[in-house]
Amino acid sequence: MSLRTTIAAAAAVVSLALPVAASAEQKIAFVDLQRVLLEVDDGKAAKARLQKWLDERQKEIDREQDTLRKEKELLDKQASAMSPETKAQKEAELQRKVMVLAQKWEKSRAEAANKERQEMEPIVGKIDQVIAGLAERDDLSFVLEKRDSGLVFARSQHDISNEVIRAYNSAKKPAAAPKDAPTKDAPKK
Repeated sequence: MSLRTTIAAAAAVVSLALPVAASAEQKIAFVDLQRVLLEVDDGKAAKARLQKWLDERQKEIDREQDTLRKEKELLDKQASAMSPETKAQKEAELQRKVMVLAQKWEKSRAEAANKERQEMEPIVGKIDQVIAGLAERDDLSFVLEKRDSGLVFARSQHDISNEVIRAYNSAKKPAAAPKDAPTKDAPKK
């Protein structure tokens, strides 16, 4: 069979299959993953941990920045009494300290991005599982991500973000204790 015949046969099969596929009911939903990530309990806790870590780093950098500012003010006051060589040496030393602080700040930003990715990756994985479960349960053909899918408009009735948040948070709650399990208030025999 020639390539032309194969292509023609494939085109005929596709043209016959398209109306059948188009007539099948396709259920589509969308989810705002960013919102879900920020509103699920694990996401809130991770965000709080990250914010605490960032605040600590920022305080440290602010302290060092204040120290350098005071050094600069002192150098400016004492500059007239210094020899040109001493003044140049002190200015170079201060400039080196400023560069070290700038590098520390950049490193801190990179660490923050890495830490955020490490904190959020497992949560995103669980969210994906919840979405897959909801899609199976509701027989959804597609679930699009609101921001990254190119979705320009969709009716709010197709937004399953709230349902994903509820399902994620309820899946985390511990199961009720069995009836025959001892409780704190139960008298001991």
